[in-house]
Amino acid sequence: MGHIMFGKWFRKSDGPNIDERRRTGESGEALAVKFLEKNGYKIIERNYRCKLGEIDIIARDDRGLAFIEVKARRTDEFGGPKWAVTPKKQRKISMVALEYLKETEQMEKKARFDVVAIRLLPDHPDVEIIKNAFELAY
Repeated sequence: MGHIMFGKWFRKSDGPNIDERRRTGESGEALAVKFLEKNGYKIIERNYRCKLGEIDIIARDDRGLAFIEVKARRTDEFGGPKWAVTPKKQRKISMVALEYLKETEQMEKKARFDVVAIRLLPDHPDVEIIKNAFELAY
């Protein structure tokens, strides 16, 4: 049985299955945490969830609070990982970040949005931190 996605039919075998995508995401997040810590970030929360959505990592460095989206890719077939944080995703992350700041009574704190882009290459991963990747969007 096929499914409709973006106006075309595809079979489940046409792309990575959900378990494989989940494993890619989990290994990407674990790698991101190590890389962030090595680069001076202190991890505050992982996979923060509220009624509005989820933020992969909330951390602090010497410049303030950072809401971090992790994007990991095994191939560039659908574009590089840093281009995967769409305007729609930016709005969603922004709303969740505002909820976190409100919930933790930190609305006056300086905060930013970073992206950790990871290409999971066979020999070694390529990890890039993009600080201030986008502005608050809503």
